[in-house]
Amino acid sequence: MSDIIEVRNLIKRFGHKQVLRKLDFSVQQGEFVALLGSNGAGKTTLLRILYSLSKPNYGEIQIAGYLLPGQAAQVRRKLGVVSHLPLLYGDLSAEENLKFYGRLYGLTDFQEHLEQILQLVGLLKRKKDLVRTFSRGMQQRLAIGRAILHDPEVLLLDEPHTGLDQDAANMLDTLLQEIASKGRTVVMTSHDFPRVANLATRFDVLYKGKIHSSKLAKDLPQHGLLAYYQSIVEEIDAGGGKSIAA
Repeated sequence: MSDIIEVRNLIKRFGHKQVLRKLDFSVQQGEFVALLGSNGAGKTTLLRILYSLSKPNYGEIQIAGYLLPGQAAQVRRKLGVVSHLPLLYGDLSAEENLKFYGRLYGLTDFQEHLEQILQLVGLLKRKKDLVRTFSRGMQQRLAIGRAILHDPEVLLLDEPHTGLDQDAANMLDTLLQEIASKGRTVVMTSHDFPRVANLATRFDVLYKGKIHSSKLAKDLPQHGLLAYYQSIVEEIDAGGGKSIAA
């Protein structure tokens, strides 16, 4: 199976602070990868670079056969993006929001597809309601609908559970599992280990600006995801920052 995302020797600095340090990262088509790390580890920075919202100082990036930053427009058409901010218009209805973004994506005659998306995210019966009347969880589900409206090959999610209550987070998990079951590639950042443990097929530890370890879900040790992450971090700190073999 070929890599749909390939990143090599990625470096990103903000002033004198180096956030990403010769980072290597690859994802195969159909994988659900959870990027694990504490705040400030570089997770959001990496996703912003993948979506071409930020340029690296150095490195090679290829997504779905296109190179960044030179082919950013082509890359964006292959991606759907969801952050902890829904990026929706509160004074438009759910249906109107998706129509607006559909036109931005260049879609035409997509009313039937739009309603299928609303059905998928559990909001078809609320399609005429203004988004500002929606709960935080409903807005986040609609944001995922927005992100997959143009049928992207890759879905990037940056801490999508932030600010959700337990019921809303569980509904979001169910939606993500359904999306992943259709063969879509998903990359999600998170520091919520118990939640992502039941979602992803692969777990990568991002620490101090580098991917230090990658483990398939089926190969996780019995003591669990959090303990695995903590053991990797402790080994890195003890070894002076050297990566640990997967």
